[in-house]
Amino acid sequence: MPTFRSGDAQLSYEVVGDGPDLVLLHPFPLNRHFWDSVVGQLSTRYRLVLPDLRAHGESSLGEGPATMQKLADDMSRLCRKERISKAFFVGVSIGGYLLFEFWRRYREHVAALVLANTRPGAETSEGKANRLQLADRVLREGTDRFIEEMLLKLLSQTTRTNRPDLVDRARQMMQSMSAEDIAGVQRGMAERPDSVATLTTINVPTLLIAGSDDSIPLSEFDLMRQHISGSRLQIISQAGHYAALEKGSEFAALLRTFFDEVLRR
Repeated sequence: MPTFRSGDAQLSYEVVGDGPDLVLLHPFPLNRHFWDSVVGQLSTRYRLVLPDLRAHGESSLGEGPATMQKLADDMSRLCRKERISKAFFVGVSIGGYLLFEFWRRYREHVAALVLANTRPGAETSEGKANRLQLADRVLREGTDRFIEEMLLKLLSQTTRTNRPDLVDRARQMMQSMSAEDIAGVQRGMAERPDSVATLTTINVPTLLIAGSDDSIPLSEFDLMRQHISGSRLQIISQAGHYAALEKGSEFAALLRTFFDEVLRR
């Protein structure tokens, strides 16, 4: 599997398929295997670039928090390594947070965006304090309790009841992160900048995807839809924060339809 150096971190990624470049950015605290259920439907038409974000999967944390600025710089270096001049980008949760930063810094690489299960605002004071407390707790207690809490919060009740295989897949991906990795990412997300003002600057085709049972309220997606010109919102029923894992075929079909439309314009 290819790797590259980005600042103080060694990052891993995978490339599958052939065609226009499509970069898929997974949520915290999972890794590139989050996308396994969509790869088959997309790789026949697109060249998929699947990084493990800094501190996730087989990529290292480096020094200090995994800030959105570092993550955006990582993706810029990945684009240079893979000679990507323009690509379609999909970001889920933290993948969306970093895409807002990537847009501010490196928008020349972006042909179209999918922002899924994410939100544009900075952390509230309460949210920031909670992330920092969780980071400290994980370092003290280990990751087991944190992982089980995440599974309850981020997967829909339908998935937890009917798809124990998906719950186990998510758990296994989370278990690949060390306590230090989790703490570093939590601290980075606690400091993420507010991106609401950025929304009106986005002038590429944009699709928003939410799960009906997402932990992020639908009002956040409505805010993005209202501020990103020409964007549209799709809601996947009986899916939570990890809609692409829970409803992979439906999620992939939305991506395929959207990007195929963009190519025809």
